[in-house]
Amino acid sequence: MFATAIMATMTEVLERQVLEVLAEPSRRRILDLLLERDHAVGELVDALAMRQPSVSKHLKVLRSAGLVTVRPEAQRRVYCLRAAPLQELDEWLTPYRRAWAGRLDALERHLDALDALDALDQPDPLDLDPSQEDPT
Repeated sequence: MFATAIMATMTEVLERQVLEVLAEPSRRRILDLLLERDHAVGELVDALAMRQPSVSKHLKVLRSAGLVTVRPEAQRRVYCLRAAPLQELDEWLTPYRRAWAGRLDALERHLDALDALDALDQPDPLDLDPSQEDPT
């Protein structure tokens, strides 16, 4: 019971940390590049048009959140994406995505109905009757 509570708390902290890390646009751009292939720090600096200390700081944050790993290759440090935390985040988002999909489907049906009414040159059923409009 105690171990389960600790694991749940650790999971919440890690999820929050991943969300906070992903909130920064430059870090998301780094992850986008690493999604394509592994990159050395210098390659990331060139691709992002940022200064090396800034890129290194972002990589340090990404690394501490478990989103990237690093390996030495001769004189270079090569970073690669670690997908597991993103997969955990995706699993957490799944029920929200389902809820929004249903709402978006309903909106699409409503808009299709409005288009059909426009095609028939019928009044919108949600529009107020002109006699009910506020005169002010």
